[in-house]
Amino acid sequence: MTDATTALPPKPRGRIRWTICALLFAAVVLSYIDRLVLGVLKPQLEALYGWTNAGYGDIAGYFQVFYGLGFLAFGWLIDRYGPRVGYLVAMGSWTFGHFAQTLTTSTTGFVIARIPLALGEAGTFPSALAAVSQWFPKQERALAIGIFNAGANVGAVVTPILVSFLIAGLLLDWRWAFIITGCFNLVWLFVWWRWYRSPADHPKVTAEERRWIESEPVVQAQRAGFLKVLRHRETWAYMTGRFLIDPVWWTFLFWLPDFFAKQYGYDLKSFGPPLVVIYILADVGAIAGGWYSSSLLKRGRTTNRARKQAMFACALFAVPVMFAVQASNVWIAVVLIGIACAAHQGFSTNLFAMPGDLFPRNAQGALIGLGGVSGAVGGFIASKSLGVLLDTVGSYEPFFVACGVAYLLALLVIHLINPRYREPQFAT
Repeated sequence: MTDATTALPPKPRGRIRWTICALLFAAVVLSYIDRLVLGVLKPQLEALYGWTNAGYGDIAGYFQVFYGLGFLAFGWLIDRYGPRVGYLVAMGSWTFGHFAQTLTTSTTGFVIARIPLALGEAGTFPSALAAVSQWFPKQERALAIGIFNAGANVGAVVTPILVSFLIAGLLLDWRWAFIITGCFNLVWLFVWWRWYRSPADHPKVTAEERRWIESEPVVQAQRAGFLKVLRHRETWAYMTGRFLIDPVWWTFLFWLPDFFAKQYGYDLKSFGPPLVVIYILADVGAIAGGWYSSSLLKRGRTTNRARKQAMFACALFAVPVMFAVQASNVWIAVVLIGIACAAHQGFSTNLFAMPGDLFPRNAQGALIGLGGVSGAVGGFIASKSLGVLLDTVGSYEPFFVACGVAYLLALLVIHLINPRYREPQFAT
């Protein structure tokens, strides 16, 4: 059933679905700006308030704990109310938490202030994946996921430039970095509330575009709960993949400014360019990973082969990051880390396509929520361990070695659990 060819209507002239994709892209950009402001400010706040690596590890680790809990809540919320309401609630919550960070200076205070930030940001990808599933047929879905997933890297590129300009350039107090970036969210919330509807209800969708979107048949069924979804091995393949690769990305996001500060003596004024290069490369990887598997599908490859072949290629590109700490200069390290970030984004783009590929829409929210929890658990373990490691051993090398092998291991486990990439059967 997964790879059966069906007669599709010709591609429509309407482009409302790509406008929706642009809004999803913008939301991911904003979510990453908001979660990364603190990481960029970490060396400054560490000097101002005497933070330890273990204390910062608590901030990063507990953020991921509540991020995982938020995934469970948003899986249910989106299944019941859809991506329009899901995103409104998500960004509303994380905007509140983002502003709340201006009220504290301790690591414990930031842990508490970032709870609504973490809970709300957990709704970013479930809402976006649900919207893509609603607006795009399978032939375009991985590309659409790759585009909005690239917003993570754009946000990561923009954040150090913006924060550096505000704090080091305009000499504003560090709190203004949170206030100004939080105001962008308010604009997006208004646009989303006014513009987003389902394809059937959107007033600007042509009949031709609606036929294209609905070319993949939808089976109506009662929402599948977490326990029902957990009974299927395909769920465990997705969850295990998220557990193994999410910690790599989370650690890069929260710790790279600190890595450049400790390894090469960079500060708020100087580590912007390396981060920009890294996340531009990651952006390329996000889109290339989706494009590659989509092109394989168009050439007649099975969904199983297309997704796994793309993930294997990405996993190979991640291996050289093991040698990043040994790089003789900063730009060699930047290239190695940037290629690994590109590999992560390409790999995750295809992994994120699994819920839409295999699971009925009434089960996708639960699956995405469970995957988010699994990734958050892995991220919590990684952040706590890295904070303690840096305070005791003082080296990032074990972390980078783990990054180099994580994607090959993840693909191996995914293939062993779900070798045929088959669709689980749910009672309708």
